[in-house]
Amino acid sequence: MAGVGLLGRGLRRFPWLCNVLLYGSLFSAGDAAQQRLRRRPGQQLDWTQTRHVGLVALTFHGNFNYVWLRGLERALPGRAPVRVLAKVLCDQLLGAPIAILAFYTGMSIFQRKEDIFSDSKNKFWNTYKVRQTMY
Repeated sequence: MAGVGLLGRGLRRFPWLCNVLLYGSLFSAGDAAQQRLRRRPGQQLDWTQTRHVGLVALTFHGNFNYVWLRGLERALPGRAPVRVLAKVLCDQLLGAPIAILAFYTGMSIFQRKEDIFSDSKNKFWNTYKVRQTMY
């Protein structure tokens, strides 16, 4: 139980750092899990890709979401249903496209692709549609 108290104090004292580390960890774990579920027998996990996913999350997503969600809460404070709906709509219409484009562009940069926006152009709408159905 002492570990839970220590974690809670760390979250309150260093919320930005905890947020960034959490995003990096979750994105990396998600990529590794997806690769493991999709792999064929004898196929190894691509740890380079997992590292790239984690780095995109550490450098962009953790920071962006921390600032973005705090800004939304300041602009639309409260938990009333109308406020929550307004925050969700703002997030889906503004935050989600930025996050998706940053992910694909960041991955293309790490993969040293010649056209860093090609994945964004090709995959954006399918990703956006799937993300919207998750809510």
